[in-house]
Amino acid sequence: MASKGLQKTIGLWSATSIVIGSVIGSSIFMKPATMAAQLGSPYLIILVWVVAGLISMFGAMAFAELGTMFPETGGQYVYLRYAFGDLVGYLYGWSSMAVINTAAIASIAFVSASYAGYFIPLPQFSTAMEHSIVLHIPMIGDIMPLQNFGVKALAIMVIMGLSIVNYISVKSGNRVQLIATLFKVVAIVLLIAGIFVSGKGHVANFITNSKDFHLSNWTLLAGFMAATTGAFAAYDGWNNLNMVAGEIKDPSKNITRSLIMGLWACIAVYVLITLSYMYVLPIDTIARSPLVASEATAAVMGNIGGTVIAVLIIISCLGATSVNLLANARVIFAMSESKMFFDSWGKVHPKFNTPGNAVLLLGIWSSVLVISGSFDILADMFIFMSWVFYGLVVIGVFIMRKKLPDAERPYKAWGYPLIPLIFVLFTAVYIGTTLYNDITNYLNGSSPIINSVFGLLLTVIGIPLYYYFKRKKDPSRENK
Repeated sequence: MASKGLQKTIGLWSATSIVIGSVIGSSIFMKPATMAAQLGSPYLIILVWVVAGLISMFGAMAFAELGTMFPETGGQYVYLRYAFGDLVGYLYGWSSMAVINTAAIASIAFVSASYAGYFIPLPQFSTAMEHSIVLHIPMIGDIMPLQNFGVKALAIMVIMGLSIVNYISVKSGNRVQLIATLFKVVAIVLLIAGIFVSGKGHVANFITNSKDFHLSNWTLLAGFMAATTGAFAAYDGWNNLNMVAGEIKDPSKNITRSLIMGLWACIAVYVLITLSYMYVLPIDTIARSPLVASEATAAVMGNIGGTVIAVLIIISCLGATSVNLLANARVIFAMSESKMFFDSWGKVHPKFNTPGNAVLLLGIWSSVLVISGSFDILADMFIFMSWVFYGLVVIGVFIMRKKLPDAERPYKAWGYPLIPLIFVLFTAVYIGTTLYNDITNYLNGSSPIINSVFGLLLTVIGIPLYYYFKRKKDPSRENK
């Protein structure tokens, strides 16, 4: 069994660092502005950060049970296949390639390109030119590839440039990631400390709602859940610990402890960063700010401070894009190796010894998704589909408890069945309200496409592919 070959070498602090390192990324430098526009209330935004962090913690504990139960390469693909069968497992693998991982790469590159525009003038077409090419997808919406053209072009250059780096050398890709992680830490420390120490803000901003704040009852729930999408984007990565759950020392204690400490640390960082924005910028200003981190820093340190933060964020995003290309190309590679995708994408480069074709495919499709929308569209799409499968995995915990009641479980989900049930119910509400919000926003003209439905469509395309490759893998089925 796979678990026999794994050495338990990861202690409490190492596991905690994996949680923190996997979670803190680029969304915190963009999403608070969108969240401010959706809610218009500073204290409600802080509540969103806390609730989303706690729900992520509940999900991670349930994931960890399956991670120790099935310590195999493949993570969610393995759990879903055991719980629901090959088709659902395949759809996750396909969706991670077609939507989740590629939209994540596209959105991170979009952040990098957007902050580059802080000090490098990027070309932009006139409104008439942007609307001259419109690709209409029935029941999904309109895609305008020329909109925000300068940012999109630079984001594509970033993705393809890093794809080439990872195509040529795995070590080079890792080196980019290590350097970028250092810059990310520096950016966060400078941003929080620099703003609060300056004393140039106003604590009244923490409790002053937008002048347009009018949410109540259903609209308040819808706005809260819409803002939660942004928080989930920032917390994404909480499930990475389960990938190494079989290698954690004393898992029954250390998994829960590392998740609690790690995610509370992430909650604290996100709350502090958001409060730093609010300290110097009123909620309405945050809502209108496309580059909120640089604008907040510039408010207390001048343009030089804003530029420094922009540079640090750009470098941080370059590293995040690189590591996502490096790691997620393995999904394509693994699917090809198992004969459930085209053989050519699963070949190891004879000279560079990298999954070169898989890296290029991931880079090309991520670039196509950049053309399809804005940062918010891309981030919302990959988070929505991620949570569809997160919910299925946690339902799988209940299924596996019934299917294999006597199986060895080195770690059992804390608070079962209540905590996993809370996660499933919250996920169901989130999916339902997100679909409602997306369709409503499209119908009233505030969004060009229905983000969640677009993600579902790209995922459903995997169904005929599953049966095609399954039949190709087993030709005898043709005679049945």
